[in-house]
Formats: sequence, structure tokens, C-alpha cells
Amino acid sequence: MRTLHRSVVVKRELSQKAKLSIYQSIYVPALTYGHELWVMTERTRSRVQAAEMSFLRRVAGLSLRDRVRSSVIREELGVDPLLLRYVERSQMRWLGHLVRMPSRTPPWARPTGRRPRGRPRTRWRDYVSRLAWERLGIPQEELDEVAGEREVWASLLRLLPPRPDPG
Repeated sequence: MRTLHRSVVVKRELSQKAKLSIYQSIYVPALTYGHELWVMTERTRSRVQAAEMSFLRRVAGLSLRDRVRSSVIREELGVDPLLLRYVERSQMRWLGHLVRMPSRTPPWARPTGRRPRGRPRTRWRDYVSRLAWERLGIPQEELDEVAGEREVWASLLRLLPPRPDPG
């Protein structure tokens, strides 16, 4: 990312349109690599937004000291704030693949040893089940049945925002 910043963002020879094209084709895929399996905690959500806005702020030629709101920068550059929604849509799409995949894990394959102290980390399946309830209104009990129907699941996912587009 640092090399991308030095070679693209700070170059005055490149237009904003070219920088936004690089943002869409290189930066967003690098930022969201492996996002289908993330559990989006508030900390993760905040860090993704901060990294994205850092890039967009530099493309706009601004710094944090200029005290310009992120929404103003997005509007000026013509970038929709859909990155986190795109991540959520991809996670639910991946859930559909997993539900339809034949199970290969033997039932005796369970972790051994002691659990660490404190609250257990949120499991990916629990997170995505809650996400399906919040975004699509599908209860956890019916999730496997609905996600198992490929056409139904695909039509439900079309209701969610698509991949972000720079304009």
C-alpha cells in the first residue's frame, strides 16, 4: 500500500479519474482480500473505513488537518460509501456456497485443549446468521433452507448494494 501511495496518490501528473480507477481496480481488492471470512466487529469496520478514507482523502489532495468531512470528500470524488455493504453481500454469498456444499468434515473433528479466558470470539457462522437477519429478515432457523435454494438466495442478495463504483 505504501508503494501504491508513493507511485500513484502523490503524483500530480495523474488525474483524479485515473487515481479513482486505480482505487477501484487495485486498492479496493487489496483492502478487502479474504473479506468473505471476516467477522466485522466495530473495530474491523472502523479500520476498513479509515483505510479507505485515507486513500480517498489523499486523492482529493486533503489531509485530516483540513477538517473536511468524509461525506463531502466522497461526494466531491463521486464515490459511494458502499464498501462495507459490498463486504457483507460477499459474505452472505459465500454462506450460500457453504450451505450448498456437501459436508466433508467428520463429526469427531473437534478442537481439543482448554479454552482461553474471557468471552469467546464471535464465530463466523453466528455473525453471518445475524447479518442475514438484519439485512434480509431471514431467521437463523430458516437460513440453511433459504440459502440452500440457489435461485432464491441469489434473488435475495440482489436486494443488497452491489460492488462500489467510483462514478
